[in-house]
Amino acid sequence: MAQLYTKTKLYLEANSKTWDDTKVSLQNDGAGDYIKTFTYDGLAKPTAEQLASYETAANAAETNAGIDATRRTEYLSWQQQMEMVYKDQKNGTTTFKDHCDKVRSDNPKG
Repeated sequence: MAQLYTKTKLYLEANSKTWDDTKVSLQNDGAGDYIKTFTYDGLAKPTAEQLASYETAANAAETNAGIDATRRTEYLSWQQQMEMVYKDQKNGTTTFKDHCDKVRSDNPKG
């Protein structure tokens, strides 16, 4: 199940708004997350049904965020990447491209 934050963020984006901590806040008093404040001009606080309609998209966004985090780790530091690029250009090899292809194939997005 997707987090309330993700579904609320998608609702805002679908209505040409961006997340702003001064206009929306989430809270959990032990009975689950809920929207505590929502003060966007021209946009009503989303209903439970409206938020539920973003469940599939939010699940995909959260899954892809996890994949992106894994990829960032596996791509190595920018210094290591630049070293691969330099050696590839010097030696006519494709080490950097091959490395990136492997990271992507090991961590595919849906």
